[in-house]
Amino acid sequence: MNFQQLRSVREALRCGFNLTEVAGVLHTSQPGISRQIRELEEELGVEIFVRSGKRLTGLTPPGEAVLPIVERLLHDAENLKRAGEEFSAQTRGRLSIAATHTQARYALPQVVRDFRQLYPQVTLNLHQGSPSQVAQMLLSGEADIGVATEGLAQYEQLVALPCYRWTHSVIVPPGHELLDGEPLTLERLARHPVITYNAGYTGRTHIDEAFAQAGLEPDVVLSAMDADVIKTYVELGMGVGIVASIAFDPERDRTLRALDARTLFEVNLTRLAIRRGAWLRGYVYAFIEAFAPTLTRPVVESAMRGETVEA
Repeated sequence: MNFQQLRSVREALRCGFNLTEVAGVLHTSQPGISRQIRELEEELGVEIFVRSGKRLTGLTPPGEAVLPIVERLLHDAENLKRAGEEFSAQTRGRLSIAATHTQARYALPQVVRDFRQLYPQVTLNLHQGSPSQVAQMLLSGEADIGVATEGLAQYEQLVALPCYRWTHSVIVPPGHELLDGEPLTLERLARHPVITYNAGYTGRTHIDEAFAQAGLEPDVVLSAMDADVIKTYVELGMGVGIVASIAFDPERDRTLRALDARTLFEVNLTRLAIRRGAWLRGYVYAFIEAFAPTLTRPVVESAMRGETVEA
């Protein structure tokens, strides 16, 4: 048994059983991939894959049992490699961060800038996606750290740590009738076309829940994953926007006005997630603490052991 055999099996599943694609990922030939899989099956004494002729079409019951072990072995091998690197290169390496647009655009920039000054030899890769895409990048090993408001706590394979709480704001053009000084209510808001986040993004769940509990159905004329896009269409007069409060900057957004909506929608919690069992190099802990000062290395290590971290 060797790691190339294990990688062949894992990538066969990830590539939808397309061995040509697997060969491309592992930089080898298709016959070589087939041979690696066959040799592992012979050594284990079971067939891992269902076959139709020479094509792989699915996993056998033994394959379903074997795949989590293969993933764990490869994950542990990567951890072993990182452990060695931890002592040979304390301040250099790579850090890959996956985040939703709001986090990447508004919450991370200062942290990234300060981290770069402390660790100039660490290469940073920043990926953007939906909460589910952020989770998948963590699970696949493409990202070391994930940051999002929704979704991350739903995955047992991830350790999702509480970072900070935030509220929503309603944004409107100058002179809008909602700026008349009267209290902002869901009923008043529901009289106007609404522009806000896509379902599953940046506290949208709490927005929908608030209207539903009030027996109201807002006229959502446009939804987007990007607060900057939402603000653009509010400027065009298409409706009122509901965005994360951190996404509104009075200096930059001079053509808009913001109304505090913290009494209308439930407070949101942004989380930072890492893959359970991952080996984190010292500078990864430093980045986490820079983003959320309460998440010190002992706190993160405690969470990795399965102990509860208070929100």
